[in-house]
Amino acid sequence: MKILLTDHEVRVLGCLIEKEMATPDYYPLSLNSLLNACNQKSNRNPVVSFDEEMVLYALNGLKENQMIRQSNISRVPKYEHIFANDLKLLAREKAVICTLMLRGPQTLGEIRNRTERLYSFKSLDEVQETLSTLEDTNLVKKLPRQPGRKESRYSHLLSGEPDETAVEGASRRDADTVIVRKEKDRSGELQEQIDSLRLDLQDLKREFETFKSQFE
Repeated sequence: MKILLTDHEVRVLGCLIEKEMATPDYYPLSLNSLLNACNQKSNRNPVVSFDEEMVLYALNGLKENQMIRQSNISRVPKYEHIFANDLKLLAREKAVICTLMLRGPQTLGEIRNRTERLYSFKSLDEVQETLSTLEDTNLVKKLPRQPGRKESRYSHLLSGEPDETAVEGASRRDADTVIVRKEKDRSGELQEQIDSLRLDLQDLKREFETFKSQFE
């Protein structure tokens, strides 16, 4: 993988892949929906606070690298990724790379649990097989096992070689919060869907006002 993405581009691209797989009825995404996806508090590490300018800048970079495209079928521009299609990634491969992009370096077990909404892995062996394939294509790298940890973690390489010092610090912080209740996750996912519907409604209202103004 020769193209190196910024952290903003990784977050935007990861969100597009996630929403395509998790909520296909609301995909492609408008700018508002994409902004909301980038800034959501569940299933993200780190949690960020982007504004529209940051997302647009990232979208322009991804367009230049031919990883996304803009759809103008509706009056409100919408965005979809072509990254995974061009690489001919399988669903399980998309799920893994997407989760690593949105939640940082993870162990086999963490990857299996956190990809459940996107792809249901039957076993850890299937996760390992998928990671091996992604390693062969230079999309993923196995990180050195850290002192005091039983398992190694895996990181994506879309931004280049990971900073192992930063990864270690992030891993320790993550270990302190690794127990997350499923009910809280479900609540977060429901809120995401509500937010997406609200943003889509705003887009429809904007389209209607534009259409109505043409006949006034």
